[in-house]
Amino acid sequence: MISYLSKKFISILLTFFLLVSASFFMLRSLPGNPFEEGKRLSPAIILKLEKKYGLDKPLAQQYCSYIKNLLLKGDLGPSLKYPDRDVGDILADAVPVSLLLGFFAFVIAILVGLSLGTVAALSPNRLPGRLASAFSSLGMSMPSFVFAGILIYVFALSLGWLPVALLEGPEYFILPALTLAVAPSAYIARITRSSMLETLAKQHIKTALAKGLSYWDVVIGHGLRNSLVPIVTVLGPIAAILITGSFVVEYIFALPGMGKYFVTAFTNRDYFLVSGVIVVFSIVLLIINTIVDLLIRYLNPKASS
Repeated sequence: MISYLSKKFISILLTFFLLVSASFFMLRSLPGNPFEEGKRLSPAIILKLEKKYGLDKPLAQQYCSYIKNLLLKGDLGPSLKYPDRDVGDILADAVPVSLLLGFFAFVIAILVGLSLGTVAALSPNRLPGRLASAFSSLGMSMPSFVFAGILIYVFALSLGWLPVALLEGPEYFILPALTLAVAPSAYIARITRSSMLETLAKQHIKTALAKGLSYWDVVIGHGLRNSLVPIVTVLGPIAAILITGSFVVEYIFALPGMGKYFVTAFTNRDYFLVSGVIVVFSIVLLIINTIVDLLIRYLNPKASS
């Protein structure tokens, strides 16, 4: 295990370094100047601003300075769009919102996906199973902004049960979390159904039922438990879906999370803020993928590292 964790740690560092480096050079290769967008500034003022933020230096020198500050000081740099704030301060306010939204959506996706997938596997030719399968197909094909519009119209505008946008209390997370959880729920339901059908068809399940064990004990204790490995395997990609999907959802519901800052920062070519969002999300994804790998090794010790 120590050897595995050591290799995993080195892999995480290398992956993180490559992601940060790739994002740095890709952002710097974008055409245009961050100080010319929608502004009428003289060349002298632009040169002064570039010197202030170190953008007048050679690209290699900018890269070395950025990596040094990031790795040694944890400094994500200043924001070009918000001159009076550092990227670290901005993300300190935005990250909790995005993580909380992602956590709620993740819990909903797992609970709904496992439930619907199990129903679809146990009654594939009956109405409950067909409805669960229909939800899986619909949820994976419907864009999040369409589902967001439906939820807003029904629960906010028509019924008046929930607020439309902004963040002024816990209830403001409900519609965004449901919107964000639809596609992952459908994906988990489909994986659960397929895995459960395969597991329930195995001989040891039939033997357990033949011995008189409770049907639900066999289904939950043996069928669902033995089906968890392929489900856990997709939790990493699902986390990626939730993280990248949260950009759109946060923008639709006007939540003050990282999605809002990522969209505006990318539009305004705020290099440091975009890079900061990428750094944070890279760290979150790498941590989640590591946890998923450890869970897979726990559920299936024979799984290769």
